[in-house]
Formats: sequence, structure tokens, C-alpha cells
Amino acid sequence: MTRLPSTWRSPMGLSRNLDRMMSDMLSNWNEWPFEGTTAGRTDIYEQNGKLVYETELPGVNREDLTVRVEGDQLVISGEAKRETNVQQENFVRMGRRVGRFQRSFPLPEGVDDPTSIEAQYRDGILRVFVPISTATGEDEQAIEIDVK
Repeated sequence: MTRLPSTWRSPMGLSRNLDRMMSDMLSNWNEWPFEGTTAGRTDIYEQNGKLVYETELPGVNREDLTVRVEGDQLVISGEAKRETNVQQENFVRMGRRVGRFQRSFPLPEGVDDPTSIEAQYRDGILRVFVPISTATGEDEQAIEIDVK
């Protein structure tokens, strides 16, 4: 008789083990030996003929923020800094991410002129407005493909 692996005999055991491993890992998150940061969450939507990239960047000063176009990519980079008057030994918990960050987003094909891109930064929210082509492609003909 062939013996099945234990995860096949008790599939719920695998789930319990994974749950325990994740709980152990996340309970010690602040003790992990890395410092890093990520740029904030980004919403991308179309409004008034522009593609809007709206990114949360709490703790980032305007002078520490760069927005540029590299090829067909919109690149947002900068640095979130921690107050320098607080010593590390005085922290009870360090939950904020600090340091340099960079995010890249593909620009749509319909960007007429990258130099017409505008950006606003207010209250920790960066909004980048990318004008997009108003051509709807109505004059393009659909091509039927024969399915075999």
C-alpha cells in the first residue's frame, strides 16, 4: 500500500501550519533586519482628457520629490525622512517606513507631448496629470479572425 504525503491525508494541517508561520513572521515584523520604504499607494484614472496618477506620499517634502519621464515610463522618486530630533533608543515602536523610494508607471500610447505633463503636490498627495490623445479610434476597422 502506498503511503500518501501527510498534506494529502490532512490538507487542513497544511493550512494551520501556514497560518502559524505567517503569524510568527508578522508578529516580529519590526525586528526584521532591513530598512526600506515604498512609495505610497497609487490610483490611476481618466478625467477630463487626462490620465491622473494620484499617489499618497505622507512625510515626503516637496523638495525631496522628483517626477520625470524616462522613455515610455512615468517615474516618481524621492525620500521620506524621519524627524532628526528623536533618538532611535527613544522609540517604543517604529512603524513608518523612511528612506528613498522610486515607482515607475507605463505611460499610455496616446500621450501627445510628454512636456505637457503637470504635477501638483498638496497635503501628502501627488497628482500627475498626463494629457492623452482624444482620438477614439473610430476610423479603425475591426478585423475578424477565423477560429479553427
